[in-house]
Amino acid sequence: MRILVVDDEVDLAEAVATGLRREGYAVDVVNGGQEALERVQFQPYDLICLDLTMPDMDGLEVCTRLRSNPPIGGAPRILMLTARDAVDERIIGLDSGADDYLVKPFAFGELSARIRVLLRRGVDHASSVLTVGPLLLDTARHEVSSGGEALDLTPKEFALLRYFMTHAGNVLSQEHLLEHVWDENADPFTNTVRVTVGTLRRKLHGMSAEPMIETVIGSGYRLVDTVAEGTS
Repeated sequence: MRILVVDDEVDLAEAVATGLRREGYAVDVVNGGQEALERVQFQPYDLICLDLTMPDMDGLEVCTRLRSNPPIGGAPRILMLTARDAVDERIIGLDSGADDYLVKPFAFGELSARIRVLLRRGVDHASSVLTVGPLLLDTARHEVSSGGEALDLTPKEFALLRYFMTHAGNVLSQEHLLEHVWDENADPFTNTVRVTVGTLRRKLHGMSAEPMIETVIGSGYRLVDTVAEGTS
């Protein structure tokens, strides 16, 4: 999942980004509202952590513009971050189109939990645990197992599998995966997606009699439920 952190407090923005990257998210950072609006026009994001008070354009204006004129691919989920803790302020933020509202200072654990909840919205599961066939992925504990046996994945492999599992059955192109699982520092001209998919597929295949990630020639990759396929 790819997240944009928007905050004019540079140190706070980088601290949030660092914490989220450790949890396997692809994270970009901008320090102003106008830059955020420009960024989302060419880069799709799954979620935006948006500061309310910024000198060039406040978060309410950014949020309103994103909802009234959503970027290609649809408007991302918005978690508004602000030091304003009055109830009326929270109501205004939510009415402007924010999906959730978190008051500063906040514990990173709560930020992380709220992000997990927002990213689960619209997906066919309500808990922090994803299940596809023999695979079980706990987004809160950062644990993956297959048939009860733990899988040892790198952070990027974990992030890639999480994305595959939330889009199980869908064909995902290399470009799509690069946009949602890697950040702006990824080189689009390298084989990073193909290599990471390959290593993840080998690890999964070692736990299952059937390959779970299949290549759709000319289109991309798809995570298949081998149990469901075998019973259909």
